[in-house]
Formats: sequence, structure tokens, C-alpha cells
Amino acid sequence: MKSKQFGDAFEQLVFQEIAAYRDYYSKGSIHYWRSDSGHEVDFIIDEEIAVEVKAKSSVNSQDMKGLKALREERLLKKHIIVSLEARPRIDDGILILPWADFVSDLWSGQLAAD
Repeated sequence: MKSKQFGDAFEQLVFQEIAAYRDYYSKGSIHYWRSDSGHEVDFIIDEEIAVEVKAKSSVNSQDMKGLKALREERLLKKHIIVSLEARPRIDDGILILPWADFVSDLWSGQLAAD
């Protein structure tokens, strides 16, 4: 199990990549989401993509609660978990990406594509 400090640093790494992309291309916004019931999602990019960061090598349904709650509102096009998993996969309609794949897809424009 990774420490809380590792998780915080991993989340900050993902944020820095998103912020650098946004600044380089002079695009959109980044913010977080929190429901009235306390569910949270780490990053909302350009009001289109929800990104939850998990410093784990095995993402489970518990890790998806915030994204699932946000998805119920039908406001965004994509729901992604960035993790330490080895391979990309889809679970219950949520895309789970290894962090390097997320960074590659972000900078190549793949995430913005429908």
C-alpha cells in the first residue's frame, strides 16, 4: 500500500500535466467537483472530462464512487481514472488508464476526441 504522501504527490503530478497542457495550448479550465452528499472527483477538464487519480495498481468499484455519482448527472462526456495499473481497461463505463497512457493521450489530443 502506498503512503498518503505518495498519493498526494501522484495526484499533483497528474495535475501538473493537465495544467501544463492547458497553459501550452491556452485551453479551458481545471477544477474539482464535490456533491452535496460528499462524493468528489479530482479534476474536471474543460467541462467535458472528469478525472479521478488513484495511486493504486488495482482500481476497484469503491474507487469509482465519485465518478459514478458525477456520471449520474450526465454533464460530462468522459469519466477517467488515472492509476498505476499496467494496462488500460473499461469498468462500468469508466476508462481506467495507466498514468503514462493518460499523459500520452492528453498531449496527443486523444482525450478531447469523441
